[in-house]
Amino acid sequence: MKLFADNYRGRRVLLTGHTGFKGSWLALWLSELGAEVVGLALPPQTSPNHWELLDLKIPEHRTDIRDSTAVAAILSNTRPELVFHLAAQPLVRRSYHNPLDTWSTNVMGTAHVLEACRHTPGIRGIVVVTTDKCYENQEWSWGYRETDRLGGHDPYSASKAATELLVSSYRRAFFNMPHSPLLATARAGNVIGGGDWSEDRLLPDLVRAVDEHAALEVRSPLATRPWQHVLESLSGYLSLGQKLLEARRETADSWNFGPDPDGNASVMDMLTRLQRHWPALSWQCTARPQPHEAGLLYLDSAKAKAFLGWRPLWTLDDALAATAAWYRHYAATQSACSRAQLAAYIAAARAAKVAWCQA
Repeated sequence: MKLFADNYRGRRVLLTGHTGFKGSWLALWLSELGAEVVGLALPPQTSPNHWELLDLKIPEHRTDIRDSTAVAAILSNTRPELVFHLAAQPLVRRSYHNPLDTWSTNVMGTAHVLEACRHTPGIRGIVVVTTDKCYENQEWSWGYRETDRLGGHDPYSASKAATELLVSSYRRAFFNMPHSPLLATARAGNVIGGGDWSEDRLLPDLVRAVDEHAALEVRSPLATRPWQHVLESLSGYLSLGQKLLEARRETADSWNFGPDPDGNASVMDMLTRLQRHWPALSWQCTARPQPHEAGLLYLDSAKAKAFLGWRPLWTLDDALAATAAWYRHYAATQSACSRAQLAAYIAAARAAKVAWCQA
């Protein structure tokens, strides 16, 4: 079986944000696919962290993407064929505390990466990862499509909407020639999985509460989100990257990678289902005032299913079981079982005969 048509084997891939939760999982998968991965990121923000647990031996640069000179030098020296841009300030509540840091990292940092790509020969594709929160939230009971209006109430969401506009501008103004790099954006749902210790995120906060033998204060129990395991979103990013490497110009666009309807659940429902796999969990709802966050959010991924052949594999219960198992394994051994979980996910893809996992 050749995953993603074996397009990543021997490819030079630059991955920004490789020390983060999602970026470290992608670094692992790219390495398993045989890619020549180079990382660009700040040092890990937490201890413990998934990146150091993986102990991947890849070249890396500890660089702030707001340093345009350093970013340009790294791109020039690396000469990647494909760029996955994940480096960002990814936290909603932190964006309220430090909006300028969020705007400068997410918008100008992305501009620095794209500008460096524009002046680096040999790049064939660029995937810029944004978020499901880039849409102007209308509290609709149906999924947002890629053509829906962009926007955002909090600085994080608004900065990611602005990033989408920035990418669209670069695609039209600079990457519009026959041999230009193909530039796409990817918008995933609320990603869960082992190895996330970020601040002010539901599951990492819950893990910390378990370690402290305390009950977590839940802020918005009725808020509904499109929950998905981290590997689901990454299979979408890699499917998109494959098409860019194959010079499929029609895929240089924006793409949703969300769960099936089963994955759309309220915070309370998700916690109740997670507790079945991890009985030690406990929580209580807080009455304290909280910064605004969207109450209802869904993604429509019909476009990715139709044109990329991508589809989610794990149900929400599968994702919750894998997440609980990862953290229980870490608590018992102080090590990551990420490679084993990646292998299990790939086995599920083979059994389901999804497009990216074919002979």
